[in-house]
This record gives sequence, structure tokens and C-alpha cells, in this order.
Amino acid sequence: MSWYTRMYKVGSIYSRIQGLMRAGVLKYENRPLWFDVYKAFPPECEPLYQKRPLDEDKDDVREILYPEDEIRAIFFATYGNGPKAYDLTNPKFVSSCQRFVNKYQELEKAGEHSTDTLFEVTIRALLTEGVLLRRRGFSTAHAKAKVLGNAKNEDEAVLG
Repeated sequence: MSWYTRMYKVGSIYSRIQGLMRAGVLKYENRPLWFDVYKAFPPECEPLYQKRPLDEDKDDVREILYPEDEIRAIFFATYGNGPKAYDLTNPKFVSSCQRFVNKYQELEKAGEHSTDTLFEVTIRALLTEGVLLRRRGFSTAHAKAKVLGNAKNEDEAVLG
């Protein structure tokens, strides 16, 4: 029985506990409370894990991308995590990335700037509010090309 593994997919929890008691790993006195109830009132059909067949036509995984995810991706490609570490103990903490996204969407709703210049305008607006951002080693255009996949390779993104 080398094909028989001890994974949760093979056998029910009852059969595994029963096997542990038979092997002497688990003493009968230390059995779970539900064991005797299950033994006295077994289900009509034993619950087993069954892998469902793959249906290639049906895609169960939905896209979970929001409009601000593209903004975040460009921000992270340009600035990384930002100057401050995340403070998970403070529920009112707003990361520099989230501040950037909020300001970007606020300026986008105003509609005063084109989408090409909106990233740079948002950076300047955050600087006036006192949020300092330190760029990584490449330009915003390189980050946009890298994230959006417009560049054919890394060198073209740096030059363009």
C-alpha cells in the first residue's frame, strides 16, 4: 500500500483516528469525544474528499483587479513601500501608497489634468502636504512601461 498516503484526502477523520488507535499511537482513553457518537450513529454515506473534474470551459477564478491596483503597481515600481514601514498596531495608519492612491483618485475626479501628467501632479501634491517619497533607481515612465507591459524589454523601458 505504498500509494496510500496519510493526507486528509484519503479516508475520513474517523478512519484515521481508528487507525491511530489500532497502531497504538493514540490510546483508547484519549480518543476524541465525538468518536463514540460517530461510532454509534454513523452517517449513511461516509464523507470522503473527492476531487471534482476539471472543466476547461468554465473559469471559476474571477479577476479581482480594481482600478486603483494599476495605480498601486506603478507606485510600488517607482517608490517601493515608501519611506515608512507599515504600522499594523495603529488602525488609523494610512500608508504612503494609500495616500498616493487617494490623492490620485481625487485629482482624477477633478479632471483638471491629463492621465499622462496625473502621476507627476499627484507626487507634487503629496510633497506640498509633507509626504516625502524616495524614488528607486528609474523613472516613472520606466515604471509605467514595466507595469503596463508596454515595453518589449527592460532596456527599451529605460530608454523610452
